[in-house]
Amino acid sequence: MADIEDTHFDTGDSGASVTYPMQCSALRKNGFVMLKSRPCKIVEMSTSKTGKHGHAKVHLVGLDIFSEKKYEDICPSTHNMDVPFVKREDYQLTDISDDGYLCLMSDNGDLREDLKLPDGDLGAQLRSEFDAGKELLCTVLKSCGEECVIAIKTNTALDK
Repeated sequence: MADIEDTHFDTGDSGASVTYPMQCSALRKNGFVMLKSRPCKIVEMSTSKTGKHGHAKVHLVGLDIFSEKKYEDICPSTHNMDVPFVKREDYQLTDISDDGYLCLMSDNGDLREDLKLPDGDLGAQLRSEFDAGKELLCTVLKSCGEECVIAIKTNTALDK
């Protein structure tokens, strides 16, 4: 019995995948797909006619949902491609720390302070509108273990 108590089990994640397969011909513009191992939003799609070997090809152009970098791929329409699970949530911005982390509150009142101020124009706009005293909602996308604020909007219901 003592040897059972000394046994150590490593715990892992639930084994849930961050993607699921979908036939290339079933993908649609404005949907999501993994291109070059990055989660992307499809911005252009075109299908070529079947060639002498019998497969129509789908040409996909997508923008990385976190970095806006453009990726392209060509895949036979009958093949499967990975589609990322993408979760979108809105949080109310309550504070911005001195080191650039956002303090965000969910609808149920939970606070999180693990997301940084986004780079570029969005980050500058977020900082200036927050400093001006506006109540802001931040839209956060989560996919493939990454999270990022991708949009902000003024919460007119909370403005005084």
